[in-house]
Amino acid sequence: MNIPWDDILKLVLAIIAGGLVGAEREFRDKAAGLRTLILICVGSALFTMLSLKLGGDNNGTRIAASVVTGVGFLGAGVILRDAGRVLGLTTAASIWLTSALGMAIGGGYFWLSGVTIALVMLVLWLFPFVEHRITSVRDERVYEVICTGKVEKFQQLEVAFTEFGLRSHAHKQVRSGQELRWTWALHGPPHAHERFIQLLMGDAEIDEFRF
Repeated sequence: MNIPWDDILKLVLAIIAGGLVGAEREFRDKAAGLRTLILICVGSALFTMLSLKLGGDNNGTRIAASVVTGVGFLGAGVILRDAGRVLGLTTAASIWLTSALGMAIGGGYFWLSGVTIALVMLVLWLFPFVEHRITSVRDERVYEVICTGKVEKFQQLEVAFTEFGLRSHAHKQVRSGQELRWTWALHGPPHAHERFIQLLMGDAEIDEFRF
């Protein structure tokens, strides 16, 4: 029996590719980690290899096309909505991308797979620092301030956070008896938020605040 060394090499490369992406997801403690992404990559590679062997020249892509649909369901399973935020999109994209890597390896496109995995590692490991820098410039926090009977305090605080370089894109005012409750969603650099917090802490007319 001839040993299919080419096929074995493809499966080994799929393990390595899935392991590289999975290690980064495991490091960040995401839902789809090392073993999951290795299995997805190897499974996609195997399905692609089988589709080429079983389908022949006439129908070699039908099984591979079904892999894309199946992986879509896996990716949808890790996307969650929590308090108005959508979580798990990067993990879902990693599952989708890892499956594509497996298919490329299974199809014998080694150079394409190698370049892709290098670019993916660059995005996963380097870009979080870039993302952090962008977020630090546009840090968003929600402030809730409670004050008793001081209606003019609202205008004073709005003038203050504008001077500090904070911008509001939503606010709410609620009155209950003599208690006034104001809520702002402010975004701006971290140092501006710190200045505003210090102002709130030092204002004796403010009964309570939280962010």
